[in-house]
Amino acid sequence: MTVIMKLSKTNQKIDNNVCKALTIACESSLHDVAGFVWLTHRANYTNFPASLVITCVFNTEEEIEAMKALQQDDTMMATIQKQLLKVGVVVKNIKKSVHFDSEQACQAKHDGQWADRLALRIVKQKPNARRVH
Repeated sequence: MTVIMKLSKTNQKIDNNVCKALTIACESSLHDVAGFVWLTHRANYTNFPASLVITCVFNTEEEIEAMKALQQDDTMMATIQKQLLKVGVVVKNIKKSVHFDSEQACQAKHDGQWADRLALRIVKQKPNARRVH
C-alpha cells in the first residue's frame, strides 16, 4: 500500500519546480543517451534536498553498463544538477541522489511494479539530534 501525503503549499511549489527541472533534464537525456527512457523522483520534504532520490530508467541492464562505460552517467548527473540549480535546489552530492535502474530489472524482481521497487529507495529521515526519555 502506498501512502501519499498532501504537501503543504510551499512543498508543493518546491516539488513543482523539481518536476520542471527534471522534465528538462529528461528531455535532454532522451536525445543524448541510448536506452534511457524516463526518470522519476521521490523526496521527504522534511529533509529536503538531502532526501531527494532521482531514478533514471533504461530499458535493459546492458544499456546502463554501456552508458556508464561511455561516462554518460556523469553527464546525466551534471545535467540533472544544473537544471535543479536553475530552480534553486542545491544537491550537495548528486551521485548519492541519482540512481540508474532498468525496466528489465523491475520486471524480473518486482513484476514490473515500479511503486514497490522505488519504495526501496526512500531516503530515511535523519534522526533527531536529541532524545527525550
